[in-house]
Amino acid sequence: MPSKISQTILKMASQRAPDKTVCPSEIARALFPDDWRKHMADIRNEAIKLQEAGEVQITQKGKAVDVEHLKGPVRIKFISPQS
Repeated sequence: MPSKISQTILKMASQRAPDKTVCPSEIARALFPDDWRKHMADIRNEAIKLQEAGEVQITQKGKAVDVEHLKGPVRIKFISPQS
């Protein structure tokens, strides 16, 4: 069963236009408004799992990144299922 973090990532990312992304801090603020900063690693880790499952893409400066070498700010983009 997907975690609350994973569900929120998918929900927020899927609500964006197809070419738009969501910032992990937006997800953290939505879930943990009082202490969101301390949950940023959790958000990033769940996003990595979702990318590995092919549900989202993690980007930096608009380009897909290798999650093994993440450094700096990232964005999360929903990958719509192919029909």
